[in-house]
Amino acid sequence: MTRAVVLDLATITRGDLDLGELDRALPGWTGYPVTRMDELHARIADAEIILTNKIRLDADAIAAAKDLKLICLAATGTNNVDLKAAEARGIGVANITAYCTASVAQHVFALILSLTINIPGYRKLLRDGAWRESPQFCLLDFPIRELAGKTLGIVGYGELGRATARIGAAFGMDIVIANRPGTELKPGRVSLEQLLAAADVVSLHCPLTPETKGLIDAAALRRMKPDALLINTARGALIDEQALADALRAGTIGGAGIDVLSEEPPVNGNPLLADDIPNLIVTPHIAWAAREARQRAINEMAANAAAFLAGKPRNRVV
Repeated sequence: MTRAVVLDLATITRGDLDLGELDRALPGWTGYPVTRMDELHARIADAEIILTNKIRLDADAIAAAKDLKLICLAATGTNNVDLKAAEARGIGVANITAYCTASVAQHVFALILSLTINIPGYRKLLRDGAWRESPQFCLLDFPIRELAGKTLGIVGYGELGRATARIGAAFGMDIVIANRPGTELKPGRVSLEQLLAAADVVSLHCPLTPETKGLIDAAALRRMKPDALLINTARGALIDEQALADALRAGTIGGAGIDVLSEEPPVNGNPLLADDIPNLIVTPHIAWAAREARQRAINEMAANAAAFLAGKPRNRVV
């Protein structure tokens, strides 16, 4: 029986998913809701297959897993695994793709629509009794805009960027796509600088790399329209968070919807969690987390493990 361990099961299921595919692929697998770093080495010491969402598997952790053959990730991103250390040991690493496309894309537009209609502001007016006390049938305290005819800028035109663009087009938005910085300009793309200046909504979908860290800094924010929205469901460190907080307070941009932070959970605080920032919605990294998407994540990890054991590697990044 293959010795398999799931290190952070509570990040994927709260008891609401069917784990049958895991049972079939890896009979007798061991699952832990949460794994602290001081527990990690002991839990993986005898493991042949590690399944994890966000536990950091650095070179020391990989060295501690003497029998390890495969790491299965419940995510597309691989930045929590030392891929070079895994490759040096001949350990496979498999990720999953396209499992949360619909979930992320709908969350992007939940943020866009909430900010465009100013739902948080109107909800507060209702709680404060403003509608009850109004001399007219409606409240018009906050501006409301239509998405039709506005420009949606996509930064990172992979699976999630394309899905977001399709929904934007269905709303009647004009779509512009950023060229990857530092590469030759592709047909149908514009530079990031051009996109920031033109877009009414900028949505980030690129991976976090040394080249994209801090991609949206103070200078980038100054290029945006004063009523533009910034949406980030990718990685928190793509944005200079202090610069964004300052820009929102100063009214340099119109608003922001943020689902990811540079540190998660934000145990050391974060500039975007201050109470005095206007036109900001922060959600706790849940864009991917529709139940259907999480079920696909479980099934895809199981399929990757089963394929590996059958000698037919699947979704391998190493």
